[in-house]
Amino acid sequence: MPVVTRSTVIDAPIEAVWAVLRDFNGHAGWHPAVAESRLEDGRKTDEIGAVRAFSLIGGERLRERLLSLSDKDHSLRYCIESSEIPLIDYVAEIRLKPVTDGGGTFWSWRSSFRTPPGRERELARMVGDGVYEAGFEAIRAKFTRTASTTLPGPTQKPAGSIEGQGVAMAAFGGPEVLRPCSVHAPPPGPGEVRLRQTAIGVNYIDVYCRSGYFRLAEPPAVLGMEAAGTAIDAGPGVTHIRPGQRVAYACPPVGSYADVRTMAADLVVPVPDGIDDRVAAAALLKGVTAEFLLHRVHAVKRGEIVLVYAPAGGVGRFLCQWAAHLGATVIGATSSPEKARIAREAGCRHVVLPGSRSLEEQVMEITRGHGADVIYDAVGRDSYAHSIAALAICGHLISFGQASGDIGPRDVSALASKSVTLSRPNYGHYTDTPQKIRASAARLFDAIGRGILRVEIGSALPLSQAEEAHRALEGRGTTGSTILIPDTVSGDRR
Repeated sequence: MPVVTRSTVIDAPIEAVWAVLRDFNGHAGWHPAVAESRLEDGRKTDEIGAVRAFSLIGGERLRERLLSLSDKDHSLRYCIESSEIPLIDYVAEIRLKPVTDGGGTFWSWRSSFRTPPGRERELARMVGDGVYEAGFEAIRAKFTRTASTTLPGPTQKPAGSIEGQGVAMAAFGGPEVLRPCSVHAPPPGPGEVRLRQTAIGVNYIDVYCRSGYFRLAEPPAVLGMEAAGTAIDAGPGVTHIRPGQRVAYACPPVGSYADVRTMAADLVVPVPDGIDDRVAAAALLKGVTAEFLLHRVHAVKRGEIVLVYAPAGGVGRFLCQWAAHLGATVIGATSSPEKARIAREAGCRHVVLPGSRSLEEQVMEITRGHGADVIYDAVGRDSYAHSIAALAICGHLISFGQASGDIGPRDVSALASKSVTLSRPNYGHYTDTPQKIRASAARLFDAIGRGILRVEIGSALPLSQAEEAHRALEGRGTTGSTILIPDTVSGDRR
């Protein structure tokens, strides 16, 4: 029985390396031999027993099962369930240890397996070189590229720049890759505006950027897509923003986790006098999302039945309040009695909780067998099948997030049983012109000003604690909106 053991040292902190390797279904993103991969049965990527079905660049197909995973020991074990390569009873282990001298990571990769007679040496060499050594080189190159690029700082400061503080991701990975850094805001050029930011929105899209799921920036890079503050000065051609005016934005490119910034003025909107900076930063991205989901992706009508996942969260609260105002019957799907209370306060007439009966059973009982006309689902993989089952005939499932993972490839013909419509809207496509973002922002600010929407700020943390904000958001331990306040700002800014 061949036993293959290979090891190496990666010049990166152990937590950064582990953040990549613990994603059992993430190997397609870094291993050169893997063409594509998906998780079966709606499992989570770090869930024991999860099976990844993947193909190699040569076309061979394999299925591997996660046997164990330990964040404490930085180790995982997995086995081959089925394979077009004859690796029989294959069991492998990855284990990391910190290198105390230099802060690197020692990585060992070991496996044992059986082969058809006479193929032991061939297949052992394929595993050792084609899988393990190739994987080592890919991860080493990933972190070498990261290390060779400095975080944004004063060494890159053009003449006339204003220096400030920000938070950048040093690499793709978990919250621990977020690091304080120096930033600079150069003088605004034609069509640009320079901002002094006083409040910064934290959104789940920031998590997707940090993990590498959305490649909106390559590390090292300052994260964030939403902030509010004051215009310092404006470049030639800018007519809708004047120095000293309070403004906000919620759009790519990323870079809002900073106290100063220069950006395209067309992306920035004035903030009405009745709305303070923190409310604007907490509301704009989530509120614009709710605006296009409710008014453009599916125009909610009076009398419709609307199901909203995570109704106690930032976008969820806006969806519930606004849909109820439009005359819909709103059902919230949440995880605890406390969040159920918040959901009812946000306009949910009914709330479904985990229990002995499935979500779809509860929805069908509430609606007397009709189902939901439209479902706003930000959970993704774990909720997809339940959402389809809970829809009414000709219902509309809007999958606008994947907190539990991507829904993966699906059989579209299965939707015919209910004539279901499935949408996967992209925020950028609804905010990619000044006209679109200004129209959405105007409708949002009007709804806030008229009391249709109440903005709940669940947590306001110093910018330097962005890592803690991300941990809370990913752990689903937040309600309402989370914002970051630059360390140079104190008190409310109006």
